[in-house]
Amino acid sequence: MNRAATIALMPLSAIYRVATSARNSFYRRGAFHSYRVGVPVISVGNITTGGTGKTPLVEWIAKQLAQTGRRVCVLTRGYGRKTAGRVIVSDGHEVLAGVDEAGDEAFLLADNLRGQAAVICDANRVGAARWAIETFKINVFVLDDAFQHQRIARNLNILTIDATNPWGNGRLLPAGILREPRESLKRADCVLITRSDQSNRVAEIQSEIAAIRSDIPVFRSHMKLANLRSLDETSAKPQSPVAAFCGLANPAPFFAMLRNAAYDLVHVRTFRDHHNYTQNAIDRVTAAARAHGAQAIVTTAKDAVKVRSMKFALPCYVAEIEIEINLEDQFRQLILNTIKV
Repeated sequence: MNRAATIALMPLSAIYRVATSARNSFYRRGAFHSYRVGVPVISVGNITTGGTGKTPLVEWIAKQLAQTGRRVCVLTRGYGRKTAGRVIVSDGHEVLAGVDEAGDEAFLLADNLRGQAAVICDANRVGAARWAIETFKINVFVLDDAFQHQRIARNLNILTIDATNPWGNGRLLPAGILREPRESLKRADCVLITRSDQSNRVAEIQSEIAAIRSDIPVFRSHMKLANLRSLDETSAKPQSPVAAFCGLANPAPFFAMLRNAAYDLVHVRTFRDHHNYTQNAIDRVTAAARAHGAQAIVTTAKDAVKVRSMKFALPCYVAEIEIEINLEDQFRQLILNTIKV
């Protein structure tokens, strides 16, 4: 956003600040109620718009909980879905909804958590939680992108902060990317700085966090490229050079991860977050990749769920990633202590 646009939007940001501060105050004072659902709840969220790496963290937490024998359910709004109301994406055993019904991230979670966690899309997370407890006998919930959703009480409130762009320009929406003032991180029980390998500002960010709340535990994480899987399950490993495309709120870390893995990335194409692809768009991506000399195309797992039925004139691969957390044992114990309440 250019400076002129930022200045023009500042009055709206001031109004947004007043509304957000009032809402947070109402919850603090009990004028707005947070409802407990009777089982442990772990929330993962952020205070900025765009991707901070929440979804891989939600998956990691759900898997850790499932290993304890708990009945786990992920609750999410289901961004980008073409449905309204409640959608049972997975019952914990089988995926029951398609990507259009669930949205790309919820569908991907359901697919990756088969046999380990149920996934439900619903803006009313309190109602969805109570339904899941009664129907599936769920005994622990993981909330995806719920830092602002204070209506459901949580036992552990995890805030993710993107090391590559922690605060944007420091302004609230719509003049900036902050959904809340930085001071709101006081509500968090711990902070996870994501993409810490792609920034030299991690120590500075930790100092900024400590200036707001000095006693909060701070962890760091980064994404690791675990594998490149053929989209059609038939092609061998890709040959460089490669092209890449994605529809992410913050695409730069994805491309940086490929370069750090020693892939010769000769062309990139970005789409808006949660983009709905057409065959024509894929054909254009492929043509541009070929024009730049690419031998293959790479995309994200989130995008792959929406393009796997389409035809590619070049071999297409899916980047499978893993989250790596520093002080992982301590972070895991923080999670496990939550379910003892």
